[in-house]
Amino acid sequence: MSKFGKVAVLMGGKSAERAVSLKSGDAVMAALIRSGVDAHAFDPAEHPLHDLEGYDRTFIALHGHFGEDGTIQGALELLGIPYTGSGVMASAIGMDKWRTKLLWQAAGIPTPAFELVTPDSDFAAIEAHLGLPLFVKPACEGSSIGISKVKQAGGLSAAYREAAQYDSLVLAERFVGAGEFTVGILGNTALPIIRIVPANEFYDYEAKYLRDDTRYLCPAGLNAAQESSIRTQALQAFRVLGGRGWGRVDFLMDETGQHYFIEANTSPGMTDHSLVPMGARAAGISFDQLVLQILEMTCVE
Repeated sequence: MSKFGKVAVLMGGKSAERAVSLKSGDAVMAALIRSGVDAHAFDPAEHPLHDLEGYDRTFIALHGHFGEDGTIQGALELLGIPYTGSGVMASAIGMDKWRTKLLWQAAGIPTPAFELVTPDSDFAAIEAHLGLPLFVKPACEGSSIGISKVKQAGGLSAAYREAAQYDSLVLAERFVGAGEFTVGILGNTALPIIRIVPANEFYDYEAKYLRDDTRYLCPAGLNAAQESSIRTQALQAFRVLGGRGWGRVDFLMDETGQHYFIEANTSPGMTDHSLVPMGARAAGISFDQLVLQILEMTCVE
């Protein structure tokens, strides 16, 4: 489509999520080419960013550091090249689970209780305060990399060391165990909710990208009023961070039916296992249509 001009699909990059990003980028590239867009793969780990001069817009299929944390967005702002998804501020905040939760708390959006963990923390006190089991995660990493579930007293120390390999900022988060869900965001619309049912203990990297026995339920089994209310609040949660264009918001539910948002993703996966395409499909939007709609928003922002 000539109205988009020459499009660079940014994929790969330098983060721990490089392999997933390459898969997302390949899927986006194929969809754009099928739709007649002049699309070209561009890996920032292999080419200097000034090589993007001459492109009319970019589709960001990068994940993790240097891709969805505001850095590439800032570079594209300086180059004057329109790009998909959220801007610098929202990308940086969305990548940081701690600051995301602080903003949500301030806005009255429910999120599980948590504590920052440092080498000097009283691990036993944190376990007692949050209860067991609990989750430990790097604050600024994606794809469930570095996450551990602590089930026994005394386990927080090892879980902290695992997470700290990926980020100096580590969160311990209260376990909420009656279901994991996600909501895709497309423009001003929250897509149908998806319930995630992993075959292993939790929705880790393996369950997300490597296993074929993870179940995705859409409809998610919520009643109509609950689905509508949560989708509305998911859009609000995304907007509180400054999110725009497209993204995804994940939440957990407890045994009483109360939901708790855990994180936002401003550059979600676009692989064959990815969640936003599933939600879009449930809304009657094909993968190729989804990719074009995301790219279309670079023409008006």
